[in-house]
Parts: sequence; C-alpha cells; structure tokens
Amino acid sequence: MVKMRLMRMGDKKNPIYRVVVVDSRKAATGEYIECVGHYRPTCDPVELDMNAEAAKAWLAKGVQPTETVKNLLVKAGVVEKSEKLSPSKTKGKKSDK
Repeated sequence: MVKMRLMRMGDKKNPIYRVVVVDSRKAATGEYIECVGHYRPTCDPVELDMNAEAAKAWLAKGVQPTETVKNLLVKAGVVEKSEKLSPSKTKGKKSDK
C-alpha cells in the first residue's frame, strides 16, 4: 500500500519534515517515491511548501495520507476540510443509566 507521510530531517531540536509518497512497508527514513512538499514547524510563521498538482495526482491514484498530512493538505488548500477526517481513535465516555 502506498502512503503519503512525513519524513523527519534536520538537526536535533530543529526538525524539518518532507511530505513524501512512500511504500508503507519501507522504513520511515528510507527510500521514497516522490517528495511533494516541505514543512518546518519551528519557524515563525510556520513554513509549509506543498506541490498541489503532485499531491492531487497522488491522491487521485488512491494514496492514503496520514492524519497529520491530511491536516497539512487542508492548510495548504489542496483538499477540502471534511466534517470528520477519519474516525476517532478513542472511545467516547459511557453514560451511567
């Protein structure tokens, strides 16, 4: 399965992330198919550079982005924000009845 995820680079306490398209079986810092953007969360303001055409093309081919990459794609204006990006990973509180 092919995924769109972040690949960490940069120095200690100064991360720079690449948004890459990669086979999900590969290592987190291993070989990737294509780099579609860069993300620097430590800059002020936050730096986000995304190749919109490439990202849309990969999403059209069925690539599954991770939750963080989905949020970055929404911020970059590549995809529309949906009501709920994915099901929540925690269960709701039980009501006492």
